[in-house]
Amino acid sequence: MRHVRSIWNGAISFGLVSIPIKLVNATESHSISFRQIHTEDGGRIRYRKFCELEDREVTSQEIGKGYEDADGSIIPITDEDLSHLPIPTAKTIEIVAFVPGDRIDPLQMDAAYYLAASGAPAAKPYTLLREALKRSNKVAIAKFALRGRERLGMLRVVGDAIAMHGLLWPDEVRAPEGVAPDTSVTVRDKELDLADALMDTLGEVDLEDLHDEYREALEEVIAAKAAGETPPELPEPERGGKVLDLMAALENSVRAARESRGEPAEEAEIKSLPQRKSSRAAPKETGGKKSTAKKTAAKKTASSARKSTSTKKTAAKSTTAKSTAKKSTEKKTAAAKKTASRKRSA
Repeated sequence: MRHVRSIWNGAISFGLVSIPIKLVNATESHSISFRQIHTEDGGRIRYRKFCELEDREVTSQEIGKGYEDADGSIIPITDEDLSHLPIPTAKTIEIVAFVPGDRIDPLQMDAAYYLAASGAPAAKPYTLLREALKRSNKVAIAKFALRGRERLGMLRVVGDAIAMHGLLWPDEVRAPEGVAPDTSVTVRDKELDLADALMDTLGEVDLEDLHDEYREALEEVIAAKAAGETPPELPEPERGGKVLDLMAALENSVRAARESRGEPAEEAEIKSLPQRKSSRAAPKETGGKKSTAKKTAAKKTASSARKSTSTKKTAAKSTTAKSTAKKSTEKKTAAAKKTASRKRSA
């Protein structure tokens, strides 16, 4: 890797094996920082350090540490006081255990570092630890001291290097109390199926394709102002409206996602989804209603068919009866005419 300034030098303690290493930052920030200025004339605003008792500016050499007690009094703490603390990890990353990676709660993850082998003698034990981690499919849990305090870390393999994630101590992670909704909500299988369809439609993404659009837009504004030009008009972000119908919102989301992927709009309609075999069992009453509704619909269909057949038969009978009556009347009329003709002839 390219030369990066180390922020800590020490060793990894792996049983009786000591591995000299250098600690370097694994991440870097690309965010744009600003300076505070006086808006009237553009002058820089700077902060100076004053002593409250003497009301004068002091130098860095005159500044030490102090702990503020509950009553507001300050208890001075010197570097000598800190040097006598029982921290065996002052210059050592002490591995204390090896555990499966999924045992670590992501909420504990903190800053990330790379551990670089320091010098040729460190190459063999460094490679040994790296390959042991690979073969075990585990991560190493370690203690180390950085910036005046003991910390917890997790060592894992990244490529051909060993990386270390700083971990928060378990008591530094808050429990999610009062975060989840406190109202009782029932989620239907149809809603879950639509949510699954939306997830499938959105699909996966290559994280390398994602970029900071805000930073890019900000860079355009800065470049324009530096050149004495008018900053470009940037589109306002879309604001989502109030969701009144969750099902409609899910269906519209699926449709929009499919259209954005170039799929035909008509395919966005969610007509029927296969029954999923999962632990998500629908409420009994819901299942009963669905079954009853299907049976009722079937009965209505059968009833309608019977009514239609009956109506057709009745209509046919009525037509036949009318035809028969008409023929009978015609015969009677013909017979009457013949009788009258004979009487007149006589």
